[in-house]
Amino acid sequence: MTLPPPWSPTAPDGPAPSLAALLEQQARAWPQATALRWCDADPGAPWAQLSYAGLARSANAMAHTLATDHGVQEGDRVAWLGLNHPAQIALLFALARLGALLVPVNHRLSPAEWSALLQDCRPVKLLHDTPLADAARALAPDLALHVDGLPLNSRGTINDRGTHSHPALLVYTSGTTGTPKGAVHTQGNLLANMAIAAQVQRMGERDVVLTVLPLFHVGGLCIQTLPALSVGAQVLLHSRFDAGATLHSLRAHRPTLTLQVPATLQALTAHSEWAGTDLASLRAIWAGSSLLPASLIEVCHARGVPVCNVYGSTETGPFSIALPPEHAHSHLGTCGWPAPGVAVSLRHPDGAPVEAGEVGEVWVRAPNVVQRYWPDLPACDADGFFHSGDLAQQAADGSFTVVGRAKDMLISGGENIYPAEIENLLVQHPLVLECAVVGQDDARWGEAVVAVVVLREGAPADWAAALQGFLDGRLARYKWPRRWQRVDALPKTALGKVQKPAVKALLTRLGEA
Repeated sequence: MTLPPPWSPTAPDGPAPSLAALLEQQARAWPQATALRWCDADPGAPWAQLSYAGLARSANAMAHTLATDHGVQEGDRVAWLGLNHPAQIALLFALARLGALLVPVNHRLSPAEWSALLQDCRPVKLLHDTPLADAARALAPDLALHVDGLPLNSRGTINDRGTHSHPALLVYTSGTTGTPKGAVHTQGNLLANMAIAAQVQRMGERDVVLTVLPLFHVGGLCIQTLPALSVGAQVLLHSRFDAGATLHSLRAHRPTLTLQVPATLQALTAHSEWAGTDLASLRAIWAGSSLLPASLIEVCHARGVPVCNVYGSTETGPFSIALPPEHAHSHLGTCGWPAPGVAVSLRHPDGAPVEAGEVGEVWVRAPNVVQRYWPDLPACDADGFFHSGDLAQQAADGSFTVVGRAKDMLISGGENIYPAEIENLLVQHPLVLECAVVGQDDARWGEAVVAVVVLREGAPADWAAALQGFLDGRLARYKWPRRWQRVDALPKTALGKVQKPAVKALLTRLGEA
C-alpha cells in the first residue's frame, strides 16, 4: 500500500510575482527581523548583519548602481567570484530587479575553467570579494568590480522589471561526465523551489538556518538559504565550511536547521568537539545527496537529530524528492517521496515506464525544473520531463531509493550491477575512508567489478581480504569486486563528486605501470 507523503501533493503557489517583490514583501512584514548574519565578519562591519529592511535597501542600492553607473541591463549576466558573502544574496535580488542574471562562479575551479565559463556566458561585470580579488582582476581586469565598491544604501530607486519568466540565475553543472552546462533558472523556477522547499521543511519565521555549503551551487543557495528568506527566517552564513566553526555556531547560535553533504557530515561527526556539542536546537539535519552512508546517518540519529535526505540536481531546483523527519529512521537510505507538485517517473532507456519494483532512470517534471541550458539548449523533453541520468527504484509505499548513475551501471556475467550499492556497504567498514566502484573490460565477464578505495591510516596488509569478508552475507557474490585497488585519493570535481571516467583512466595507468 502506498504511504502518502506528509504534505500536499499540489505545489504551493510562489510567494510573490517576482524575486524583488518577495524581498519587499518580507521587508514590510519583518523590517527589523534579522535576515542574514555573517558569522565570519566582525560585529559592526559592513554586511555583518542585515535586517530584512536592510537587505531590501542593499539590493535596491546595488540595482541602482549597477544600472546607472555600470550599464547593466535586462538580460545581462553578472558573475560573482568569491566565498559565501551576504552581498552575493543581495546581488541575486538586485539583478532580478533589473531582469538580469547572476552567474555564481565556483571558486574552487582553475583559472582555465573560470575563463571557459566566462567565455560561455559573457558577463558584463565580474563582482568579487577580498579573498578572490587578485584572481578576479587577473581573470577579467576590465570586468572586475570589488563588492565594497557598491553602496549599501540607495541613491535612487529602480522599478522592478522582473517577472516569473525572466532568467535570474545561471548555474553551471559540475561536469562529472563532460563539459559543464549552464542551467538557466527563471525567477518563477526559484520562487517555486522556495515555496516547495519551505513547505516540506516546515520552515517559518522562527527558524534559524545555518548555511555552510557554497552558494555557488544550488544546494547551498536553494535548498535552505533562499527558502528561509522566503518565510522570514534568519540565515547564519559562513564564508566556507569548517568543522570547528560549524560546531561553534551550533553551540553559540542555536540554529534549528542546517544542510550538509556526506563529506561535511563526516568531518563534523569525526571532530573532537562533536560529542560535546549540544545539538538540542536542531530539529533536523538535511542532507543534499542522493546517496548517504548509513553509518553517518546513524551517528546523528544516536544524538537525537534526524537526518533528512533531499534528492535533486542543478537542473531541478534542486528540491525534487525528500525524506521528512518522521520517516528518517524507518526509511534510512531512501530519498523519500516526491515534493509537492513534483512528478517523478522511472523509465527504461527507450522511455517506457518500468514495472513496479524495477530500476529505471529518474525523470522529473515540476515548476522548479529549468527548461533550458545556456544559451538556448532544451533541458527537458517535449513533455516537460528532465532526464536525470540517475537510476532508482520505487518501493510499494511510494518512496524512492537511488541506486546510482545510468552511466555508472555495469554488466558483469549478464547481470546488471549498480556501483552505489557496493560503495554504500564498503564505506561502512572502519578501514574505508571513501571508495568508488567501476567496471573494467573483461574477456570472461564482459565487465569486471573493481573497487578503488582510500583507506584510513593503519590499514593492515590484508585489507582487501578483510573488505571482501565484510561483504560476505551482505551482498550477492556476483556483485563482489574481482579486483581491489588502493589509492591515496579519488579524482573529484570541484564540487567534491567522484569522476568515474577519471577513476577508470587511473586504473588503466596503474595497470600499465
